Amino acid sequence: MKLAVFLFILDFSFTANSQPINQRPIIGILAQKEYGKGVKYGSSFIAASYVKFLEAAGARVVPILVNETQTYYEDLFVSLNGVLFPGGAARLATSGYGKAGKIIFDLAIKANERGDYFPLWGTCLGFELLSYLAVDKNLLKWCSVQDVALPLNATKDFQTSRMFKYAPKEVENILTTKPVTINYHRWCLTLNNYSKSGLQSFFKVLTTSSYKDELFISTIEARKYPFYAVAWHPEKNQYEFVYNAKHQNIPHGYEAILISQYFANFFVNETRKNFHRFSSVKQEQEALIYNYNPVYTGLHGSSYEQKYFFNATN
Repeated sequence: MKLAVFLFILDFSFTANSQPINQRPIIGILAQKEYGKGVKYGSSFIAASYVKFLEAAGARVVPILVNETQTYYEDLFVSLNGVLFPGGAARLATSGYGKAGKIIFDLAIKANERGDYFPLWGTCLGFELLSYLAVDKNLLKWCSVQDVALPLNATKDFQTSRMFKYAPKEVENILTTKPVTINYHRWCLTLNNYSKSGLQSFFKVLTTSSYKDELFISTIEARKYPFYAVAWHPEKNQYEFVYNAKHQNIPHGYEAILISQYFANFFVNETRKNFHRFSSVKQEQEALIYNYNPVYTGLHGSSYEQKYFFNATN
């Protein structure tokens, strides 16, 4: 009981302007089906780089498994302070990743509508998933932007966005002039599809990127909700050092690391505005990803240095 009270006091700290801040945010990361050699370790996985990305900004992580019941996702949702949809490969509508993502997306919409601030973040595949769920339509166009680091083109909404309004000038300059955003995707969201689909009423475009003859949307932010998505991979700059024929251009210099840390800090700080909690310390401890051990998969030609593996329960 004393420990529970202590946690309560820590969670509800206040800033100088009397805004409550959750000092112990816990963020869910959605798993996805394992297709490669890692199946001997588990049927689903989360790349360890996403876990480290959030932990480096002061959050803890809980894995969200795929192919679970509606009740499982509802119970977990009220214990988490935000959710990250990672990159990877999965069908947006029919995969376990996509189906779980829709449940979480709908829960987040309802929560925010009743004043319960609940942030979502999507990276690469997560970017694609959020754009799909917002209009219930796949708007993506085939394009191959693989192992390419690019600068960002700021739009008119860049400076006034929640994501960039308070960004240090150094971060803004690096993002818009240096090739520090690494891309690994075969599908693009174009400005044409964005403007014709109704997606513009849900998301604002904050940046675009250009590769060869392709101009694509690279960063978006929901107008009404704390939902954010990037088509590129901020976590790879810090934590992915795989080097093979398909992975040679991930930037690891000071500027690349600085922008990676900026986005981790931004999203984790958003989750500090949410006050969901586990019903007990024991339940919290049992849910954390600390209960799993990452496996070094870089040896096996994986796109990731390390993965956490999980076995589906059904």
